[in-house]
Amino acid sequence: MKLSIIIPILNESENLKELIPFFINHEKKEELEVIVVDGGSQDDSVELALGMGVKVVKSEVCSRACQMNLGVIQSKGEILYFVHADTRVLPSFFDDIVQAINSGLPAGCYAYSFDSDSRLLKLNSWFTQFNGLLSGGGDQTLFIKREVFEELKGFDEYYCIMEDFELVRRLKKKYGFYVIPKKITVSARKYESNSWIRVQMANLIVFALFFLNAPPSNLKELYSRLLVYR
Repeated sequence: MKLSIIIPILNESENLKELIPFFINHEKKEELEVIVVDGGSQDDSVELALGMGVKVVKSEVCSRACQMNLGVIQSKGEILYFVHADTRVLPSFFDDIVQAINSGLPAGCYAYSFDSDSRLLKLNSWFTQFNGLLSGGGDQTLFIKREVFEELKGFDEYYCIMEDFELVRRLKKKYGFYVIPKKITVSARKYESNSWIRVQMANLIVFALFFLNAPPSNLKELYSRLLVYR
């Protein structure tokens, strides 16, 4: 199977220096296609990705939903794999995903741990092994059969935030969804720029409003006010 890895970015030069070589030097590289979709980076992310020989697509809209949909249009794989630039996946990812697909599971994600020794973050990551109400966030990465993605009409571009949870919510209503019981590594940079309790409260508020169908634009504005990004 051909697997298309789609990476939405905005100013992710430092992370791409590690992530792209992982994929282009992978033992299954002949079965992989790497597509970086840029949302208007001001650093050298685009030049870096091009220099490594991967496909780069420029989106007119800086929104992960739009960027990832655009990446799919440019892709050729039977399986789509959406990965954030600050996530580090496992060397076994290709075999893990193909095994899940061949078992009849059309979509899923990974559990994860943070690149931090914080006990509170270890507690957070413990919950990601469960296929619950809040599973399927972008940090967990997402794999999905192309035909299923296209049937669901991809990410809803109305969602400028929470686009991952919205798609997974639709997935769960019609198809099975699977959490691979292995842990990828996720950046703790959001927690390092803010306190643990501050991030937890921001997430709780935004999730609650999401389930109450509040407009995504309002959620994005609120989230950006509640948290500091560096």
